[in-house]
Amino acid sequence: MANSRQYYPSQDESTSPTSVRSREWEGPSRWTEYLGPEMAASVSSRSSKHTSSDGHVQSSGGSTKALNIQWVVQMIEVAEGLMAKMYRLNQILEYPDPVGHVFSEAFWKAGVFPNQPRICTLLSKKFPEHFSKLQLERIDKFSLDSLHDGAELHLQSLEPWIQLLLDLMAFREQALRLILDLSSTVITLLPHQNSLILHAFMDLFCAFVRVNLFAEKIPRKMLLQVYNLLHALSRNDRDCDFYHRLVQFIDSYDPPLKGLQEDLNFVSPRIGEVLEAVGPSIFLSADTRKLRNEGFLSPYHPRYPDILTNSAHPMRAQDLANVTSYREWVLLGYLVCPDELLRVTSIDIALVVLKENLVVTLFRDEYILLHEDYQLYVLPRVLESKKMAKSGRTKQKEADLEYSVAKQVEKMISEVHEQALQLCDTIHRERRILLKQEIGRMVLFFTDQPSLLAPNIQMVFSALALAQSEVLWYFQHAGIASSRSKAARVIPVDIDPNDPTIGFLLDGMDRLCCLVRKYIAAVRGYALSYLSSSAGRIRYLMGTPGIVALDLDPTLKGLFQHIVHHLETIPKPQGENISAITCDLSEFRKDWLSILMIVTSSRSSINIRHLEKATVSTGKEGLLSEGNAAYNWSRCVDELESQLSKHGSLKKLYFYHQHLTTVFRNTMFGPEGRPQHCCAWLSVASSFPECASLIIPEEVTKFGRDAVLYVESLIESIMGGLEGLINILDSEGGFGALESQLLPEQAAAYLNNASRISAPSMKSPRVVGGFTLPGHESYPENNKSIKMLEAAIQRLTNLCSVLNDMEPICVINHVFVLREYMRECILGNFKRRLHTALQTDSDLQRPSVLESLIKRHMSIVHLAEQHVSMDLTQGIREILLTEAFSGPVSCLHSFEKPAEQQQQNTGSAVEVVCNWYMDNIIKDVSGAGILFAPRHRYFKSTRPVGGYFAESVTDLKELQAFVRIFGGYGVDRLDKMMKVHTAALVNCIETSLRANRELIETAAASMHSGDRGERDASVRQIVDLDTVIGFCIEAGQALAFDELLAEASGAVLEDNASLIHSMISGIVEHIPEEIPEKKEIRRIKGVANGTGVAGDHDSEWVRLILEEIGGANDNSWSLLPYFFASFMTSTAWNSTGFNIETGGFSNNIHCLARCISAVIAGSEYVRLQREYQQQHESLSNRHHSSENLDSEFQPRVTAEASIKSAMLLFVKFAASIVLDSWSEANRSHLVAKLIFLDQLCEISPYLPRSSLESHVPYAILRSIYTQYFSNTPSTPLSTASPYHSPSVSLIHASPTMKNATTPQRGSGSSGAADSGYFKGSSSSLYGHDHYNEPETGTSRSSENNNNSKQRGSSRRSGPLDYSSSHKGGSGSNSTGPSPLPRFAVSRSGPISYKQHN
Repeated sequence: MANSRQYYPSQDESTSPTSVRSREWEGPSRWTEYLGPEMAASVSSRSSKHTSSDGHVQSSGGSTKALNIQWVVQMIEVAEGLMAKMYRLNQILEYPDPVGHVFSEAFWKAGVFPNQPRICTLLSKKFPEHFSKLQLERIDKFSLDSLHDGAELHLQSLEPWIQLLLDLMAFREQALRLILDLSSTVITLLPHQNSLILHAFMDLFCAFVRVNLFAEKIPRKMLLQVYNLLHALSRNDRDCDFYHRLVQFIDSYDPPLKGLQEDLNFVSPRIGEVLEAVGPSIFLSADTRKLRNEGFLSPYHPRYPDILTNSAHPMRAQDLANVTSYREWVLLGYLVCPDELLRVTSIDIALVVLKENLVVTLFRDEYILLHEDYQLYVLPRVLESKKMAKSGRTKQKEADLEYSVAKQVEKMISEVHEQALQLCDTIHRERRILLKQEIGRMVLFFTDQPSLLAPNIQMVFSALALAQSEVLWYFQHAGIASSRSKAARVIPVDIDPNDPTIGFLLDGMDRLCCLVRKYIAAVRGYALSYLSSSAGRIRYLMGTPGIVALDLDPTLKGLFQHIVHHLETIPKPQGENISAITCDLSEFRKDWLSILMIVTSSRSSINIRHLEKATVSTGKEGLLSEGNAAYNWSRCVDELESQLSKHGSLKKLYFYHQHLTTVFRNTMFGPEGRPQHCCAWLSVASSFPECASLIIPEEVTKFGRDAVLYVESLIESIMGGLEGLINILDSEGGFGALESQLLPEQAAAYLNNASRISAPSMKSPRVVGGFTLPGHESYPENNKSIKMLEAAIQRLTNLCSVLNDMEPICVINHVFVLREYMRECILGNFKRRLHTALQTDSDLQRPSVLESLIKRHMSIVHLAEQHVSMDLTQGIREILLTEAFSGPVSCLHSFEKPAEQQQQNTGSAVEVVCNWYMDNIIKDVSGAGILFAPRHRYFKSTRPVGGYFAESVTDLKELQAFVRIFGGYGVDRLDKMMKVHTAALVNCIETSLRANRELIETAAASMHSGDRGERDASVRQIVDLDTVIGFCIEAGQALAFDELLAEASGAVLEDNASLIHSMISGIVEHIPEEIPEKKEIRRIKGVANGTGVAGDHDSEWVRLILEEIGGANDNSWSLLPYFFASFMTSTAWNSTGFNIETGGFSNNIHCLARCISAVIAGSEYVRLQREYQQQHESLSNRHHSSENLDSEFQPRVTAEASIKSAMLLFVKFAASIVLDSWSEANRSHLVAKLIFLDQLCEISPYLPRSSLESHVPYAILRSIYTQYFSNTPSTPLSTASPYHSPSVSLIHASPTMKNATTPQRGSGSSGAADSGYFKGSSSSLYGHDHYNEPETGTSRSSENNNNSKQRGSSRRSGPLDYSSSHKGGSGSNSTGPSPLPRFAVSRSGPISYKQHN
């Protein structure tokens, strides 16, 4: 290209026509630009030898002819280079249509042609007229001036492509001369006599035709006309030197088939002979029945299974490897040599090939429409011959036969297009099915009998070549649109994109090539043995009398001696180290080709016929047959890989890789798809970069990048299919259908319905009462789902096994290891499924359901894990760990807190769950009326929280499922979030305590002095008392939830690690009690508290919170009992009511008792610990020994005594406030407060039940509980009138939900009575030692409901004296406006409360 750029703009000697012609005729070395490095080097070396020893070459005519075969190979390579450049030009110009003069916008912006469409298009249309005759000034003067100004730049951009036109012209002349030389000098071109020279000759012939047909697709006319115009504008209106010759060349090939038919008319008879000779092989390849029945592609004879080698027709079976070339010869040969169709046998050959093809591929994915060109350029020649034969029929008989043949050819060409449109896909599908079966059997046979692979290697090549041809045909014809001969409309060819045979062929070819590569040493060893034995046979034939009598000339004799020498010096395959033998037989093949060129030349005194006659009398193979066989077997020694690539490579599929991806996606996971085929689909990409032409450097990068993208796209599809199979199994219609179980009530209804059927039908298992009968899965109409599951499992295991065993796919410098992709896919899919399963359509998924979903998915992973050599379970555990631990993984086994900015790296799943529990249960942001039910030990809600009631997600079973899913790290995360929330609430308590310190001190003093008025006045002035109570209730909720979580953690730990659980329990019992506690002791206590082993969970939890936030650090905390006692004056008590079903109050105020107990106990521990440290520091500063302090200070006794004292103080003054605040006008809150104090004594481990007896006699409490458990359990006490008795509200009992697993103890419905849950003499509301759970709560409920009406009119007496009426506001637990039942007790009681201090 550098020479061409110097050549045209400058006015030196190279611009002369003589210089151009000398460059064109300087011989094969002028084409080094279009040749690969190896061939270019060989050309230059041959050229130097030719010039240095010219006299020697002339003295040996045979040696000169021997070079012709190398020139043929070189010209074929040059043709590939020329087409690669034309292909690149078309890419740059966005594939223009020069015949129709249609050019896109991108064409003009490509930078090749000037962006002057009017002038350039006119020059192209008016070709071959000279631009001077077109009056361009009148058409577009402005564009012409613009061309004149930028002429030099435009010339430089056009120079490389003008040089391409010159090269095309030179190639035409040299290739034509070479074709004429071979056609006129080679004696025979029959496949069974001279196949090597025949293939070289026909390959050159086809390459010549393809180059000139492809040249029509580039804008040749515009290129030459515009270049000449620019040259004239810059050179004073002087045409370029080669203009007229190029005009003549382009015009003679416009259209190309016209010029080709004229140029190749002189070789037409030889082409006709060749096509007739290859006809039998083409007929055989088209007869699928004969191929199958006669076993042409079988390693054993189908009729004689004892014969393991196909000895019936070995040569014909080997010749099948060339059938693809033969078909191309026929299609192109008759297209450019139409007169040869008038031969008697040609019509059948052409019909077979034309009927199964619609296009002829020129280069890569460029093609021409076959039948259209036959009708445009072949049919007129046939009609002309028919006309001439018709006019001469009266003179000679031969004309009559010619007329009849021409008439048949005319009919065939007119009808074959319609036949091809209808039958081509069917024909090739049948052929693909045959090859699928034959190659499959071949793979199984050679896998079982690898020793027979080497003798049948030629047959393997034939099978690979046929399969390669069929796969390429499929993709070459996919998406083709062809127009019918008799109609103008264009119809698409019906190529099924869901054809599964493509995958089978790709897989069969890949496995067959892998077998050959696996046993390549055996094939080489067999070939070496054959060549060694062939040396003896050739030497014997050379010594026969016939050969001696021929008196070979010295040149030919020397070549035969070289052949024998080459074969005799071949290393003998001994032992097992055959793969280490290096043997280059290229010189042997060159010498044999030289012999063939000599003996097949018409100028040689001894030709092929002489040699055959001289050796045929021996009764063995002739000399040339032995040599040709040795030539073929020699390629199995040092060129086996290239042979395998030639017949089995699918690198041309690169140009159809987008459609390849589509077919893969349609067939891979289709009904007939096979997961093991994905190896072959992927391995195809390894050869894609080989399609790149070395003369176009940018192609290497582009093709490699496209190959990588293709592999990545297929891997994405494969992993998507793998993920889809897993998801199919992990669905309600998959393994979920196998896990479906009946609820107890469903099972009972099922049994009742089944028992009513006296004689069930055996033909159809009808659904009875909404349930199917046993064994319904076994009936044909019901087992489709089971079959689907079995198929999915089979495909999943097969795919996993294949991906696990697949070799790495190497494309350029990329290595794809499918095992790693599979692992990432399975683990990534599990992670995505986990995040998806966390959320339902409405809200968070229940932990128990989530656990079952994870177990179901894990069972599928375990199923896949059995077929792969990797630990997928470990990966699943790592994912669960990262989803459960919030923070960097480096902090997993350390007790240091991770930085706040690093906490969001992991633990996204547990964050979602924990945030949901915090927002919806602890904080109740949705306002669902969350209540803690101490009796049932779960939280309840008045309406669903998301998709479930609160009890469905907070009972121990659900929390245990949460612990099993997220482990200890998930528990720690939720515990930490609750601690942070509780710490904020404790800070609010502390803030209020400090803000109201003076008022609380005044109230405390008045409490001790008994000044009720001053006490009440001070308490009323406390700011935001109700707000602080709300904070305390919320803190109590967090304490209750954390205790449930700790209990669930302990249960899971005991089930799964009982030794660790017992060890922690044992350690806690023997931990020394000391203040301050050591760090290790504190850590062990924290673990014990988190697993429910510690005795006092609440106080220990609050103690840790106070230590972390630095709370209880001043004297104001000593006023805490008085501050809590003032809560008894809050208005929150006016709207609450006790519920015996939940064991708590309607506004959750029972959680206040838990908060009071825990905060007082925790603050006292922290206060005592701080006092001890202060005393210890003061003694240390005074240099006194701390032994006396340690001996005198008993930490646990002191702490417990201090806590008990504070609690007793609170109870005393709280009871005093409660009893003092009661009056006839305001007494609705009295019962709730008394029950609250009783619950506090029950909760606190430091407050004996007897401590309340001194302030509130037990008879009062017993009377209250008696009324609750003996009256109607459907009415709250808070709304009772003075004449009504305390009762209970069941408004918070959530309805039973479908598939809910929340325990409903002793109750079948939400309206069931709970009066039978406790004994009447029970003194505890929810203590385990004081109540029993009956089995038949429903019957008791109806009984109590009936009795409630009778008690409505009974005598009202009881321990409390109600004298005035009070209309209490209905709380959230109200059941309606109906009047409430009255007390069924006497008005007179043992104690009368008026003014009691």
